[in-house]
Amino acid sequence: MPTGAKPPVIVLVRPQLGENIGKAARAMLNFGLTEMRLVTPRDGWPNPSAGPSAAGADIVLERAKVYATLGEAVADCAHVYATTVRKRGVTKPVVTPEQAARDIHAAGSTRSAIVFGPERSGLETDDVALARAIITVPVNPEFASLNLAQAVVLCAYEWSKGAGPGLLEQPTVEEILPPAPQAELDGLIAHYEALLEPFEYFDPPARAATTRRTLRNMLTKPGWNHLEVRTMRGVLSALERRPRKD
Repeated sequence: MPTGAKPPVIVLVRPQLGENIGKAARAMLNFGLTEMRLVTPRDGWPNPSAGPSAAGADIVLERAKVYATLGEAVADCAHVYATTVRKRGVTKPVVTPEQAARDIHAAGSTRSAIVFGPERSGLETDDVALARAIITVPVNPEFASLNLAQAVVLCAYEWSKGAGPGLLEQPTVEEILPPAPQAELDGLIAHYEALLEPFEYFDPPARAATTRRTLRNMLTKPGWNHLEVRTMRGVLSALERRPRKD
């Protein structure tokens, strides 16, 4: 990827609901995009319904700019991508979000914009005519319905994959402890057997060896770590104690 590649601008054309603008902002910030442009939002701007749906992506909403036309909104962008399910009578190159992301990174320092249409109808033919290419997401032909935030997520995520290290991080993963030493596992098994003996669990004697082997196989399958073994021993110790009398 060329150095100095700029993140794409996200342009929402005639968005209808403030909630959807907020959800789009949330999707953008999840993947490192912060520049939103709005073209004649139906209910005006700012919209009080956008904030709660943004779930903390306030920086995107605060910086959002409003334009009277799509042409004005993308005037400084050399590469404009229209997201639409169909070409709507306009002949344009059709790319996936992944291909568009690669092209945006390859564009270097020139500005790029990804344009999304109104929730109900999508982009009009005249809107698509302003674009250099069309982004179409391969979806189930039996149900090709994506909402605005979903479409933004797909494009933003594909762009983020090529943005280089440091922009995104994997969510914290719980530390995986190593398996417990064999001695601890043997102690757990012996504890089970000691509790079961008084109840004649291993009778008849002819079946005792097989029953003990089956029990051991069951207890060794999970790959207990030492904390899990300690917890299970605590459970068994609690069962050994007689219930307290009130």
